[in-house]
Amino acid sequence: MIALLIILALVVLVGYYIYKTQRELVNLDEMATNSFNQIAVQQNSRWDAISSLVAMTEKYSKHEHDTLVEVIGERNKGTSATAAEINAQENALTQALGRLIAVREAYPELKADGMFNKTMDSINEYENLVRTSRMVYNDSVTKINRMVRQWPSSFVAGLLHFGKRDYLEVPDEKKDMPPINNN
Repeated sequence: MIALLIILALVVLVGYYIYKTQRELVNLDEMATNSFNQIAVQQNSRWDAISSLVAMTEKYSKHEHDTLVEVIGERNKGTSATAAEINAQENALTQALGRLIAVREAYPELKADGMFNKTMDSINEYENLVRTSRMVYNDSVTKINRMVRQWPSSFVAGLLHFGKRDYLEVPDEKKDMPPINNN
């Protein structure tokens, strides 16, 4: 009789642990998914601001405009679904911003344009929002990856098909990219 109660108590404890761990894994998974989707929202806003800058550069240089439009076309490939796709979009964006900075330096009258400067300020703001969203996502991924990899929660994660998520990486060009300013 005592052995049966001990076994029953162990089954209840294991069941409760699986229940509790599943709820925590779902919570962390949802937080990571939400933060990932926030990145897409911020990227779309940033792409819109960059598209406005591209339109402004058209009157100053047709060649630079065509080059930038080609890079901005990357946005039209759809909303990113994986960390690798977000990293690829970040690389394309870094190239576009580098070209915009070069165009601005080559055309002093563009540099003095108030609308251009206002849009550049907006891009700086979007850059900060995307950076923050990426940090929140990577923090969420760290939390879920810990649960997925640490024992005994790894057993429950495997049982319930929760897997490791990929981190968003900072492209090498982005690490060395100068800040965008109006000076």
